[in-house]
Amino acid sequence: MNIILASGSPRRAKLLRQINLSFKVDASELEENANGITNPKNLVEFLAKMKGCDVAARYSNSMIIAADTIVSLNGKILGKPLDQDDAYKILRLLSGKTHQVFTGVYIGIIDSEGNISKEITFNERTNVTFSALTDYEIKHYINTGSPMDKAGAYGIQDDLGSLFVKQVEGDFYNVVGFPIHKFYQQLKTKLPKIHKTLFFR
Repeated sequence: MNIILASGSPRRAKLLRQINLSFKVDASELEENANGITNPKNLVEFLAKMKGCDVAARYSNSMIIAADTIVSLNGKILGKPLDQDDAYKILRLLSGKTHQVFTGVYIGIIDSEGNISKEITFNERTNVTFSALTDYEIKHYINTGSPMDKAGAYGIQDDLGSLFVKQVEGDFYNVVGFPIHKFYQQLKTKLPKIHKTLFFR
């Protein structure tokens, strides 16, 4: 069975390689549309499934993995910054506060005829606390360009954004962009044959 990662995120690809999965990257190019969904858990699951189903239409005999990550502060969803000014506003909002990182994951099993024979959708939540940030720190970080492609305008891995994180409560890898522990457990309980094939071959 082929594994297709329906995401162009290098961070997600790195995490899947970390757990020894071999896969092809084929990112969905659908424009993200919240479709009026405001609940963070429901939104990330909806977006992950939307991306996964889009890519699934191109394959057979495959497992599709798609994901979407957002940051939420006091119920307000903070996506990727539109520009540097937006990145500044987001980081200023996160300064000294605890926010939530939600990742939705979609797993679709495609049969020999190209139909979805089984699908799983789930989400994971992690609380992240920032220290108080100075204007100098925020502006310097934005000038590196790193915040611009990340939900919440920061990265916790291999990135200066990690310096801002005071505390993480929950799955660290979820903040990176993919909850590998819950992914593993979902396969173990709901797709045991595939789980054994992937991890105990």
